[in-house]
Amino acid sequence: MLYRKSTPPAFWWLAMLIVLVMSADAASRAQAPNTARSEADDAIHVPAEPAEGSASPAPLIAHKNLFEILRSGGMMMIPLFACSFILTVFVFEKVISLRRGRVIPAPFVNRFLPQLREGKLDRDQAIELCEESKSPVADVFAGAVKKWGRPAVEVEQALIDAGERTAHRLRRYLRLFNGIATVSPLLGLLGTVFGMIHLFNAIATADAMGRTELLAGGISEALLTTAAGLGVAIPAVCSYLLFLGRVDQLLVDLDALGQELVDLISAEALQEDRGKAARSRKAAA
Repeated sequence: MLYRKSTPPAFWWLAMLIVLVMSADAASRAQAPNTARSEADDAIHVPAEPAEGSASPAPLIAHKNLFEILRSGGMMMIPLFACSFILTVFVFEKVISLRRGRVIPAPFVNRFLPQLREGKLDRDQAIELCEESKSPVADVFAGAVKKWGRPAVEVEQALIDAGERTAHRLRRYLRLFNGIATVSPLLGLLGTVFGMIHLFNAIATADAMGRTELLAGGISEALLTTAAGLGVAIPAVCSYLLFLGRVDQLLVDLDALGQELVDLISAEALQEDRGKAARSRKAAA
């Protein structure tokens, strides 16, 4: 296995999402009574008119918290919020799993290859070291070491097969980023369409024509889902491109190390080493 530490099951992410939504809703409900009391106090308390010549106080600016803004976007904000939560989880997962120290640990590589050059490892010992490392580079090396002493073509083919399996595991979940980047704008557009339909129905059933504040408020709420969809899609595209480039660079490094390994354990390389050893013994004799 490439990663010994498995990612959390899907139901744990769903549970975390439900907890976040419920806590945010509870916070907004807790603020609602205070807001209602303050509005009632304002209705009871009639401020005195300013005296002549004195400056009138500036009108208060209405404001909303983040949860109220998201809730005003309609039901399509729920899948958009879920997409953003899933994106955040898998971004952290890929940041951890694609670290160079996890994919190509320097202590293992700096110990494994020099010992092969010096002839301190045989086939069984090399396989044992690869199994102890439990890293992607060790999986690639193990696939080649199993062909120890075979022609270079067979060793390279085993290396390519192991590299393809490792590349597939490294690219895991990258399609999820691409899917979120594709679906999120569509969800936002669908929410905007629903909002505009609701707005036009309100105009048709109520006397909203001529009241620009109602029309502007309805349109702004309908466009919230489009903004939210783009706000999720843009980071998803950036994450996809970033991690895809990271995987490609790691695969290039793995291929370079694998070619170096082929030059050490192939039949041609071992035969050349035995010839050098025989010539050195003759020279010494």
